[in-house]
Amino acid sequence: MPIITLTTDMGLRDHYVGVLKGTILRLFPEAQIVDLSHDIKPFYVAGAAMMVRTSYPDFPKGTVHLIGVAPNKSDRTQHLAVEYDGHYFIGADNGMFPLIFNKPPDKVFDLSRVEERSTSAIFPTRDIFAVAATHLAKGGIMEVLGKPADVENRNGVFLPTIDGNVIRGMVIHVDVYGNMITNVDNILFQSVGQNRPFQIRLRREQHIITRIHDSYAGVPEGEKMALFGATGFLEIAINRSNASQLLGVKQEDAISIEFS
Repeated sequence: MPIITLTTDMGLRDHYVGVLKGTILRLFPEAQIVDLSHDIKPFYVAGAAMMVRTSYPDFPKGTVHLIGVAPNKSDRTQHLAVEYDGHYFIGADNGMFPLIFNKPPDKVFDLSRVEERSTSAIFPTRDIFAVAATHLAKGGIMEVLGKPADVENRNGVFLPTIDGNVIRGMVIHVDVYGNMITNVDNILFQSVGQNRPFQIRLRREQHIITRIHDSYAGVPEGEKMALFGATGFLEIAINRSNASQLLGVKQEDAISIEFS
């Protein structure tokens, strides 16, 4: 059964997610809709990208991922359909795509033909993205959606940087347990670290971690720790407690990893 995943910042209090799903089912009743998250912080592109990046590999090839975060079109932001690693991604070129992909995508088309047929641009997630997503989920080709295009916008502020022996990153997401997921992946950590001793420093300098553990239970209950979680990204956690609250670190706060 064709799958369409949804990632938005619309929450569940209002009717927006409901009418988005209604539109998809009206256009394609056989679609299987999977909610990744509707609790992305409003307009937080990096959080949406992290959610999709860490989730899409667990879905079958051919899955369509609709991303309705900061979806509005402008002179500098176009609507795109992107094919990458056997999956399709629908959203605005607001800087999120380079955060999702490790390499250039296989195909990119704008949604100009969908936009020409739309009677409204007020709710692009429903009126543009849902139409494109259902077309692809039915097995349609990308060329029908618009013209060949390129991913142009990057959110470099959300990418880690290397400063000598220091990786500078940030907390991208705080999950429901209070674990803080950063934008530093294991590949970058190993390539810079080369098995050298290190110190992970959080926003408050008194919070220093010098070891990577294999599981959340790798330290006694109530102690802070670092590990590379299921996402492949560095996480800061406290065994059986809320690390974000107890350490006073929140989404978009800086971290650094200094190697000896």
